[in-house]
Amino acid sequence: MEMEIEAEVQVRMEPPKIHRLDDSVVNRIAAGEVIQRPASAVKELVENSLDARSSSINIVVKDGGLKLIQVSDDGHGIRYEDLPILCERHTTSKLSTFEDLQSIKSMGFRGEALASMTYVAHVTVTTITKGQLHGYRVSYKDGVMEHEPKACAAVKGTQIMVENLFYNMTARRKTLQNSADDYSKIVDVLSRFAIHHMNVSFSCRKHGAARADVNSVATISRIDAIRSVYGVSVARCLMKVEAVDKDPSSSVFQMEGFISNSNYVAKKITMVLFINDRLVDCTALKRALEIVYAATLPKASKPFIYMAIILPPEHVDVNVHPTKREVSLLNQEIIIEKIQSVVESRLRSSNETQTFQEQAVEPTPSCQMVSSKDSNRNPSPSAGSKLQKVPVHKMVRTDSLDPAGRLHVYLQPESCGHLERNTSLTAIRSSVRQRRNPPKETADLTSLQELIDEVDRNCHSGLLDIVRHCTYIGMADDVFALLQHDTHLYLANVVNLSKELMYQQVLSRFAHFNAIQISEPAPVKELIMMALKEGNLDPECSGNVELNEKIAGMNTELLKQKADMIEEYFCIHIDKDGNLSRLPVILDQYTPDMDRVPEFVLCLGNDVDWEEEKKCLQVISAALGNFYAMHPPMLPNPSGDGLQFYQKRKPFRNPEESLSCTTGDDVVTENEIEHELVAEAETAWAQREWSIQHVLFPSMRLFLKPPNSMATNGTFVRVASLEKLYRIFERC
Repeated sequence: MEMEIEAEVQVRMEPPKIHRLDDSVVNRIAAGEVIQRPASAVKELVENSLDARSSSINIVVKDGGLKLIQVSDDGHGIRYEDLPILCERHTTSKLSTFEDLQSIKSMGFRGEALASMTYVAHVTVTTITKGQLHGYRVSYKDGVMEHEPKACAAVKGTQIMVENLFYNMTARRKTLQNSADDYSKIVDVLSRFAIHHMNVSFSCRKHGAARADVNSVATISRIDAIRSVYGVSVARCLMKVEAVDKDPSSSVFQMEGFISNSNYVAKKITMVLFINDRLVDCTALKRALEIVYAATLPKASKPFIYMAIILPPEHVDVNVHPTKREVSLLNQEIIIEKIQSVVESRLRSSNETQTFQEQAVEPTPSCQMVSSKDSNRNPSPSAGSKLQKVPVHKMVRTDSLDPAGRLHVYLQPESCGHLERNTSLTAIRSSVRQRRNPPKETADLTSLQELIDEVDRNCHSGLLDIVRHCTYIGMADDVFALLQHDTHLYLANVVNLSKELMYQQVLSRFAHFNAIQISEPAPVKELIMMALKEGNLDPECSGNVELNEKIAGMNTELLKQKADMIEEYFCIHIDKDGNLSRLPVILDQYTPDMDRVPEFVLCLGNDVDWEEEKKCLQVISAALGNFYAMHPPMLPNPSGDGLQFYQKRKPFRNPEESLSCTTGDDVVTENEIEHELVAEAETAWAQREWSIQHVLFPSMRLFLKPPNSMATNGTFVRVASLEKLYRIFERC
């Protein structure tokens, strides 16, 4: 027994034997390094298409690229003689000697990408070159052809299909099961190529989808390319930036690009960087520009940046990263410093104030729009029909823009508390129009789609017609607004309406929110403590305080754990220290009542079922809807009986003191009120009514799908009908 143990110890002390790995193992290891995920494969294939001088590149993706990646181009194609060695490692048409790397201009050069794909996927190539009568199709596995090239019909260029990616790498495939995440990375890569290579048309869509998620056409304008890919809201916030240095003693480079101004607000930085037409990352440059934005524009510190840098090829080492994602530059520190200086100067000179895009409304088109609506209801006599006289009891006000029919015209104007907002009204309406088509690229979550489908199925057609064509008259009280629809007058509960609208908007804008930046981040634990204290009947009880602290601490830790999810999906940012610093924009130009933040945070921590996805999304969306709903302000309405709340209370005094001290400056009269508090309350109530008229109701007409429950729960109450009123007054 002792001899066996000694022998085992001796074996363990000997160094392990070095042996040569099998070629298949070597190639699969190398393939896993070059093709890290589906987006890596798409990038390599698109770069090959660009090297082939293509003018159109189309990508089709299935299951995030794991089932299928199909890249088709109209480039020069692949020669028949080259097909046998096409997918062997280190076969390339880009260079012949190592020195060629010093002047390389093509995207690829190693000859590893296609070979790597054949070791971790099934690859099929269809190609045709100029002058050929037909094309050829061939499949590859482990770097070699599975059969001789077969003649087939083909269009100009090359089509490469990569199927069952990572089928033989179980661990890698398990880590890439989120197809929505992988597809979004593919779309991001294509978007970056599309705005740089303006002379090439790009399209990318999911397999079976009719609509492309990236669809750019060749253009001569960079800003047009950005607008077509990233949208108008991004393009209009950009400004051009340029830098040139021709001093051989320090650095030689040329840079041009577009950077965002103070109007651009996002939750993360978007930096698109091309160096010598090669899509790369440069952490040092990105960090330097982030520092400039944080110092110059603190409220827009997550910018959009596009930059194209041109350097002499001999100053760039492209062979420093397996996926060619990074390059090494000569005099990199000097180049970054000069670009940083140019960007800082551009920001300071051009972004001193924030501007808002407004859409001017000409009176003539407006009148035409109103008259066209009227003509639809009452056909014009010029159309060949007689002008029919509308019965008196059927006449309704058709011009909803006429303020003479609104309720506030008949009320006494108040001396203070009114806010002038005419200048921003056009901006509000413009913002509402821009949200007519909410983003369709929502996260591919089945539960989210189920919630959206439930809203559609549960929509009440009669109420939908009222919402779409109603006219706002004014507020009847703190909760109900008066609406006119055809010949009927309705009371509508604005709290219920706004709550439902906000809930539906959260679902439609899911994962695509703009952000409201909180000037001073609020500790989540303190917010929850405030909400718990408000709900306690006996807040001074020591037992309640200890229990509340424990509940607040547990909920804070839970929200910190879920911070990444709620920020990605709902734009609610809670930092690692447990501070709430950002909230989502649900309706443009509307900010919720921040007095209700504690109640909202408590609901997030206490009421959400984080285990079941659908319930989780539904409860968070409903909590946001309740938080953003247009509740009456916390301060009572100072008009009418509410004014009693603001009367100052006199200290108790004896009757003798009262009689002897009837004069003097320190006497507090019975009618003295807290004027500052009254002014604050009047402003809050005026702000709410203005938001109801100019934000809530225009948005309702566009987006709200009223549920069936609103027909029976008192949200809509018909209070008058013109036909019935006419009968009553006719008798008088």
